Amino acid sequence: MAYSGRYKPNIKKYRGNPDTVVYRSMWEKYAFMWCDKNADVKSWSSEETVVPYYYDVDKKYHRYFVDLKITFKNGKTVLVEIKPEKETAPPTGSRKTKRYISEALTYVKNMNKWEAAHSFANDRGWEFQVWTENTLRKMGIMPKETPGKLKPMKPLQPFRKKPKKKI
Repeated sequence: MAYSGRYKPNIKKYRGNPDTVVYRSMWEKYAFMWCDKNADVKSWSSEETVVPYYYDVDKKYHRYFVDLKITFKNGKTVLVEIKPEKETAPPTGSRKTKRYISEALTYVKNMNKWEAAHSFANDRGWEFQVWTENTLRKMGIMPKETPGKLKPMKPLQPFRKKPKKKI
């Protein structure tokens, strides 16, 4: 199963160019399908809302394309970012590793983006939310078991060389 690809939205609900809708994870694909099928959703778009944000690391302004903008029939509008749970918390582990530094930079960038998105949404009377895999499961958007997820393998046996044949 592909974890990224093009998505064909319900053109009666989608606001934006329906030919350019791309999901970058199965979580996004499930959220898109939910938006299309949910009777309470009036309209939705993906990466059509652009929020300027200041990145504390390089001290420059950048553009943040929010994953989803959902407008409900009751008038409520929500901007949604879909992220892995691990990217919503500060990194842990040894501070001297490349992995820690990479996770720390990702965390700072996410916090800068989300702070700007909160402000952007509030200025318009909207909400901003971050949905993780746990959020998607609790909302019933994603099944408990993700299709295509690998099951744990049995441990491999040690490699043994075949004895040489004597001639």
